[in-house]
Amino acid sequence: MANFDNSITRRKFVRSTALVSGGVALLPALLSACKDDEPGVVYAGDFGFREGVASFDPSATNVILWTRYTAATNESGDAAIRWEVAESNTFAPAVASGTVQATAATDYTVAVDVPGLTANKKYYYRFSSERTAATSVVGETRTLPTGAQASSVKLAVVSCANYQAGLFNVYGAVAASDADAVVHLGDYIYEYGAGQYGSNPATAALKRDHLPATEIVSLSDYRTRYRQYRSDAQLQRAHQLKPFICVWDDHEYANDAYTTGAQNHQPATEGSFEDRKRVANQAWHEYLPARGADKAKIYRSFAFGNLVNLLMLDTRITGRDKQLSLSDYTSSTGAFDTATFGAAWQNPNRSMLGADQRTWLASALGGSSAQWQVLGSQVLMGKMYIPVELLALVGQLANNPTPALLAQYNTQATQLSAIKLRILSNDPTVTAAERARVSTVLPYNLDAWDGYPAEREKLYAAAGTKKLISLAGDTHNAWHSDLTTSTGRRAGAEFACSSVSSPGFEALLAGNAAAIAGFEQSNQLLIDDLQYLDASRRGYILATFTTTNATAEYRYVGALDVVNTTTTTGKTVVEV
Repeated sequence: MANFDNSITRRKFVRSTALVSGGVALLPALLSACKDDEPGVVYAGDFGFREGVASFDPSATNVILWTRYTAATNESGDAAIRWEVAESNTFAPAVASGTVQATAATDYTVAVDVPGLTANKKYYYRFSSERTAATSVVGETRTLPTGAQASSVKLAVVSCANYQAGLFNVYGAVAASDADAVVHLGDYIYEYGAGQYGSNPATAALKRDHLPATEIVSLSDYRTRYRQYRSDAQLQRAHQLKPFICVWDDHEYANDAYTTGAQNHQPATEGSFEDRKRVANQAWHEYLPARGADKAKIYRSFAFGNLVNLLMLDTRITGRDKQLSLSDYTSSTGAFDTATFGAAWQNPNRSMLGADQRTWLASALGGSSAQWQVLGSQVLMGKMYIPVELLALVGQLANNPTPALLAQYNTQATQLSAIKLRILSNDPTVTAAERARVSTVLPYNLDAWDGYPAEREKLYAAAGTKKLISLAGDTHNAWHSDLTTSTGRRAGAEFACSSVSSPGFEALLAGNAAAIAGFEQSNQLLIDDLQYLDASRRGYILATFTTTNATAEYRYVGALDVVNTTTTTGKTVVEV
């Protein structure tokens, strides 16, 4: 940034970005000036609020405001950051203001939980450096309604944003939507190194290789990765215009994490998993602040008046037992030990939530009189039980999606679908052997609620007959499922979003459009509780709740190699 004549004061100039939409600047304004009370000092470099602004955890009276400050090259020590909140973007007058220190201890991020706000109201906010006069863009946020103030609540549901996998057009689309708030179900970042998972032929051209180039393990690594993700203009725009309600999933830590370890953590070379959890947790709270005294516990509730009781869960870190693996019950000859697996799978003590969170959830569900009980659950809650003979093929496709395997999968899926159609039409010629082919099923994903069925039943019992909706992410594909108990009672429904950028099932199916369509159709037929599946597109869900229904619009963007936030609605689902 160029130097300026010492006689210029901070009130005589403002250098800010010209990229403006809807009256609000898109990228942080970077100001350079002499302090009036520090004559002769000219601050230099690319300083200011380069990661933008954000708001989190809105309530009827409070909201957490966030930013990060980058110091000038000739600036040292802590930075005094002033924050302001107003009902107008002119900030005349401000309804709340104060000063907070940006320090190295929090990577120069600041988070302010502003109290005393009015329910169901839109607010504007901004930050400025008291030393350099750098000023942030103006953010927008809103408080939650109370009682009967809201006739509808609109939530944008997102998850799984891999920086290497493509542009964040989904975030851009969310920013342009009329959602009241964003529910982020995790995988906000990915821990993999440059060229690893998510990278594709467009990564280098888009300059989206991960930083640092190695897998992230240390606190410095995690911070660098968060800063890279928050440098994205479309993600900044979404944060600037919408309050976020976030939980982590596994990739904020390491792939397929559980309480004491993770598939993508090797103690021999990466040290203690407890140490990794500690630094990952610290970085998460620095960049995605959540309200709560215990930073290890992010399960919490949000009351949208009498309409929605949103319960954000931690199904990943706080209480999850290690995932089961079908391969552990398969012999070298390919024989599957059904009895041993069944005993482990149905173990009533296996948990995703842990005792404390389960007790909290049961109380929160039982004590709520809201029209809708909505769970923010990272992983799929609906049953995804598929014929056993397809499981091995799905696993092989994941490792090496060859044309021969695709052909084999299509053949068997077509056969099984034909049998299922005959069963549904009460065809008396269906043989016992044919019936067994479609009724002998197992969960395909033991990392989801399917791996913890006993605890899922406890959750359904706690919800009782209340209107229950599960919001889920994690799989990179879009789903709508019935939620059914072990006795077949319908307990609710699940709206599960696709990813922001991470690849879905189309990667297993080699991008073959016919194979993708066949995969979607056969799964919707063969999986009893599954009503809708999109296995190839990136997008988000706009979930709208009213006193009469809950609607999920499955919105998708196009290619991720060019900026384009235009969406198409692939499916609209209405629950009453």
